[in-house]
Amino acid sequence: MSAAPVEVDPSATPVALVTGAAGGLGTALLAALRRDGFAVVGVDVAPVVGPCAESHVLDVRDAAGLRALAADVVERRGRLDAVVAAAAVMGGGTPLWETPDTVLDELWDVDARGVWNTAVACVPHLLVSPEPHRARFVAVASAAGERGMFGLAAYTAAKHAVVGIVRGLAADLVGTGAAAVAVSPGAMRTPMLTATAGLYGVAEAELAAHQGLRRALEPAEVAEVVALCCSPAGAALNGSVVNADGGFGL
Repeated sequence: MSAAPVEVDPSATPVALVTGAAGGLGTALLAALRRDGFAVVGVDVAPVVGPCAESHVLDVRDAAGLRALAADVVERRGRLDAVVAAAAVMGGGTPLWETPDTVLDELWDVDARGVWNTAVACVPHLLVSPEPHRARFVAVASAAGERGMFGLAAYTAAKHAVVGIVRGLAADLVGTGAAAVAVSPGAMRTPMLTATAGLYGVAEAELAAHQGLRRALEPAEVAEVVALCCSPAGAALNGSVVNADGGFGL
């Protein structure tokens, strides 16, 4: 005889929302956060294929759409506990003065303003979750968020902005118990690394050789760092930039 079904209160399960969830890092993030007990909501401009509770096709440039989605998730699931802003694009390959406005516009709107839009849509819900002291906002920046990258001025500017957004948000969160953190990966084995190598006209291994590990990071390795930031221990990292770059530049 089978056991009677157990009533489960959906509000008891912590909920995480991840943008850029269809990418190489995004898929690893879904797996890591699900393992840590989150019901994960995946968001991307492409269909999300991965271990998530639900997925949505949405562009982070759509600020109104993000606000509506965040409100809907909270209405249905009762809470929002962690947000990972990982949506990003790559572009460049020319000096700053030769960079087309279209490249700058896309990088700024997706990589930087997309993080801003995600924070505007989600942080108010984090602060009123059942456990606001465990609320986490994590943005994926880059090694380019703290140094210049040859031929990638627009990308570098956008990722510097991501760091600034997180630091400003962390200051605004003082006294709430919630935390905001930026995670800056180096060369990671994803389609973005392939695109970057293509811009430079070199092999991916050559880019990875600039890291102390002398290899490309695996998405799962960076996802573990993000998962730590989303955990209770992540409170200690509020306002920090965590360089998950394998010793970039060593």
